[in-house]
Amino acid sequence: MLNDFLNRLAGKPETPKTAEDERLALTALLVRIARSNWDYATTEVDTIDRILERRYGLDANAAADLRHDAEAVEAQANDTVQFTRAIKDNVEFEDREQVIEAMWELVLADGVRDAEEEGILRLIAPLLGVNDRDSALARQRVEARLKS
Repeated sequence: MLNDFLNRLAGKPETPKTAEDERLALTALLVRIARSNWDYATTEVDTIDRILERRYGLDANAAADLRHDAEAVEAQANDTVQFTRAIKDNVEFEDREQVIEAMWELVLADGVRDAEEEGILRLIAPLLGVNDRDSALARQRVEARLKS
């Protein structure tokens, strides 16, 4: 599964990208954000699992399995663009703000706006076609939800 995903991201034309690629790519990006400050905390792992459960309708075990696969893919990946490309290929532009909201939820999960995590999110957003203003609005929506 992991090798198939990496081969598809490498651009082998005979293998189309799939919605499963989008799931793995988004999860790998979430893992990459969480690991960016060298502190992959339990709070972040739990938040990733909750995001996956909610976004994809997964149970706890399926979410943990997807995260586990994504951890391996993320560790092998040389860059972030391969993940953003898989998302752009499978997620409509209008729905990408929800992807950014999920990322902000992860960044803010521990109550701290970590510079490394925020920095990689600011790199990812434009790669997904989401501008700084819309990313900031997504962050504000997440902050409002977390306060309530």
